[in-house]
Amino acid sequence: MSPPRCSCSARRLHRLVAGAVLALFSCGLANRPPSDSAQGRPLPREAAVRRVIDGDTIELADGQLVRYLGVDTPEVRRRAGRRWVVDPEPFGQAATHANRRLVEGKTVRLEYDVQTHDAYGRLLAYVYVGDEMVNAKLLAEGYAQPLTIPPNVRYAERFRALAEEARRARRGLWGP
Repeated sequence: MSPPRCSCSARRLHRLVAGAVLALFSCGLANRPPSDSAQGRPLPREAAVRRVIDGDTIELADGQLVRYLGVDTPEVRRRAGRRWVVDPEPFGQAATHANRRLVEGKTVRLEYDVQTHDAYGRLLAYVYVGDEMVNAKLLAEGYAQPLTIPPNVRYAERFRALAEEARRARRGLWGP
């Protein structure tokens, strides 16, 4: 004997209750600060920089890696089998030095967009020292190119304009 089927009105009520529960759950999440779902801890809003990995990646004092949102700089390392070797692309070291000048040993403020982590577990953030956004500064100085990956598009237009201006002025990567 099969279980009795729900009437149409019972199904509608079930959908309505499920939708209400989902809405309440979503509102509760929206009012909480973002958290690191893997660790169940709040995402850092401010942190000291332990070291600069390359032109668009830093390590925080707690060991977490932060990949700058919206920008891409030339690489300084590449994978060779199971290990990494130093093999800088043109301007890779210059971009790393520029990033080091801007953030190393300083306390940074982190602003998140839609996604807070990449596939490698790194935090994804717009990084500030004081009121200056490091991501934008690297673009303006010509050490980075815009790299917009939806849904993290908050500053995409601003970043494109900064890169275009650096290109026209022949700064950094775009110089003689």
